[in-house]
Amino acid sequence: MPKLHWMSKTCSKKVFPEYVRTAQQIYGPDGVEFWAMDEHRIGLKPILQRPWAKRGQRPLVIVNHRYAWSDVYGFVQPRTGRNFYLLMPTVSIAAFGVALQEFAGAGPDKHIFLLMDCAGWHTSRHLVVPVGLHPCFLPAYSPELQPAEHLWPLTNVPLANRCFASLDELEAVQAERCLWLQDHPDLIRSATCFHWWPDALLQ
Repeated sequence: MPKLHWMSKTCSKKVFPEYVRTAQQIYGPDGVEFWAMDEHRIGLKPILQRPWAKRGQRPLVIVNHRYAWSDVYGFVQPRTGRNFYLLMPTVSIAAFGVALQEFAGAGPDKHIFLLMDCAGWHTSRHLVVPVGLHPCFLPAYSPELQPAEHLWPLTNVPLANRCFASLDELEAVQAERCLWLQDHPDLIRSATCFHWWPDALLQ
């Protein structure tokens, strides 16, 4: 059985179901939640996408390339579609620690297993992990296995092909979109609940 402790082995598609069963045996099925998380950079460099246009007309998009950035921290529970977001100024060990504290809500009676990639600020020994939160790591270089990666096409919708006057304006639009997504768990579930997500989680 996989050991459930900080800096455990990476969770491949084959290992993760066993990891889930072990966690449920230890903590009980009602005391365990399984989530995924990822970060996504947004900024004043425009997100360009192909729009619809009338036949014979070339669509025009106003852009103004500037290099100011924010990072969206996204957390998703694929089984239910529950999702949670934080807008942060950067990615770092300190910022990630703050994000985990804001997200977790964990404690002696609740354990959250959080699937993430192996970014340096995720795996650092200096990271302070909240009590009751258990990091699980994807294999290196495997973004296609990350359910939370599928949040970003949804969060990008109101940002695409737009020119924002300031980072504050962009963040306000992004925050409104994230609040909307939190009210639409079925949409999130359809995008993030992968076929390999363990059957034990779907019961």
